[in-house]
Amino acid sequence: MGSMESIMSTSQQSLPELSFEFFPPQGDDGVERLLNGAVAKLSAFHPSYCSVTYGAGGSTRSGTQALVERLLEAGINAVPHLSVGGSSDAELDQLTDHYQHIGVRQILCLRGDQLSGSGQRPVYAKGLVERLRSRYQDHFELSVAAYPEIHPDAASADADIEHFVAKVNAGASSAITQYFYNCDAYAFFLDRCAAAGLSVPVTVGIMPIANIESLQRFSAKVGADIPRWLEKAMLGHAEDAKSLTAFGIDVVTKLCEKLLQMGVPGLHFYTLNRWGATRQICRNLGYREI
Repeated sequence: MGSMESIMSTSQQSLPELSFEFFPPQGDDGVERLLNGAVAKLSAFHPSYCSVTYGAGGSTRSGTQALVERLLEAGINAVPHLSVGGSSDAELDQLTDHYQHIGVRQILCLRGDQLSGSGQRPVYAKGLVERLRSRYQDHFELSVAAYPEIHPDAASADADIEHFVAKVNAGASSAITQYFYNCDAYAFFLDRCAAAGLSVPVTVGIMPIANIESLQRFSAKVGADIPRWLEKAMLGHAEDAKSLTAFGIDVVTKLCEKLLQMGVPGLHFYTLNRWGATRQICRNLGYREI
């Protein structure tokens, strides 16, 4: 890795913010395993925050709330995901009032996956941002999602950036991207933001490589491109999980090196509640456990 020595010699203070995403596991035992496993291992890097996902149609509402509470109790800055699908206005207000009361300072506002066959009208993150900004003024930092490779439901690249601009104008002050494996997509997105007059920080979402089939399936769903060279190379490790993990760590470390050179404001790891690959990538980049 050509630039590794310079990165490794850089002080932790000069590296961009680090954050991790977790999803609420089922049952109390699952929560304890997560807290004692991935959360304990990765919180040693002292991340800026840890986010907690929110299932389709609010299906994990109580689990999300419970995990957010446990993270806050552990002294970790917890950022809940929130979407309006499946929630009444009263339920939404009750949940966000609770978040305000327990000390949540940032919320990731998403359209969210809709429950299949629900018959609900489409809902969008822009409306949620407007609602929270109106109700709580500046109490919460409101973050939104960004799609460097274009949202899969967007009619065009122009329509996609127009939608992002609308979310920012509604009151969002930062964004986190969908994961990608091509830095040019991120550069292209930043160019479009600049052309639209936006200057909000756009943290990069990072997906470690651990399972080929699940990565292919999820990438197809969310519109994240797996470059042909990467897909073919992964298949060469399909019969050896340890070899695939090592290959994935190398590829994602190099991706992050390039992003660091581009001056990204933060790296946000989609951990899938695992810690091994994410921890090694962070170590490779010069982040230190304290």
